[in-house]
Amino acid sequence: MNFITKVLPTTVVGSYPVVKTGGLRSLLDPLRGAVETAVADQVRAGVDIISDGQVRGDMITAFVSHLPGIKGQSVVGRVQPPAKPLTVADTKYALSQHAKVKGIITGPSTLAHGLRIETPNYRGREELVLDLAQALVSEARALEAAGVTMVQIDEPIFSTGAADLAVGRQAVDLIASVLRIPSCLHVCGNLGEVVDEVLKTQVSVFDFEFSENQENLEILSGKDLRGRPIGYGCIASADPGVESIETVEKRLQKGIDLFGAENMLVDPDCGLRMLEREVAFQKLTAMTKAADRLRPEYEK
Repeated sequence: MNFITKVLPTTVVGSYPVVKTGGLRSLLDPLRGAVETAVADQVRAGVDIISDGQVRGDMITAFVSHLPGIKGQSVVGRVQPPAKPLTVADTKYALSQHAKVKGIITGPSTLAHGLRIETPNYRGREELVLDLAQALVSEARALEAAGVTMVQIDEPIFSTGAADLAVGRQAVDLIASVLRIPSCLHVCGNLGEVVDEVLKTQVSVFDFEFSENQENLEILSGKDLRGRPIGYGCIASADPGVESIETVEKRLQKGIDLFGAENMLVDPDCGLRMLEREVAFQKLTAMTKAADRLRPEYEK
């Protein structure tokens, strides 16, 4: 894939700690400074494919609060596409600072399970999932038009057993199908009960966690990925302790032994939003330095 231009490229799952700034400009946009800080820290840490930091609310609210048919956490009518793109402005800023940026969309199933259905328009959550997918198609297209390197669809709900995976896959596939650039599916948690269904999804890249769910290595052993790269989570997103470079190297080596260095993107297990800024930055720095150390051994 042309977005992988070197062995063991580094990226992020998405979110970064929210660091608010003061001054007159913050009156116009209280979170603009947080976007700038998140982008600057990722670039300074040496990340190859960055995000906009996802600082404008949690992964549910940031999307559903702008979709017609949804009020608060309640679905009150037929869900429609947003009147304008939701994440493109911050993504364009990130692109002004760095050549490669990942666009990120919270997946339809995860959004649906964060909402209450209070309308006769939907007989069940599965119908809502498909309408949410249709509503998010415009966001995916807008991110592609903005110039992102890839679009990631986040579906943490997939590993919990709470989602109808057949419908969830259909929804993800719908979004991915409109893109001419690579698509990525991020699923955190243990894949044991869902791996076969998840791998049927028609995306370009899979992104899973391995530092806090090392069982995923065994679960994926022998599975046919059909040549699709793995986003390899090697940083514990929920642990405030900063890993040593050597620890990250050892985690990456396990992935290399199974998937091959040429088939991996290096990233944290999940978003870093809940960490302190300095901790998040140090974790990303340890990750990029570990990849830098290993890369020469596997470059052709």
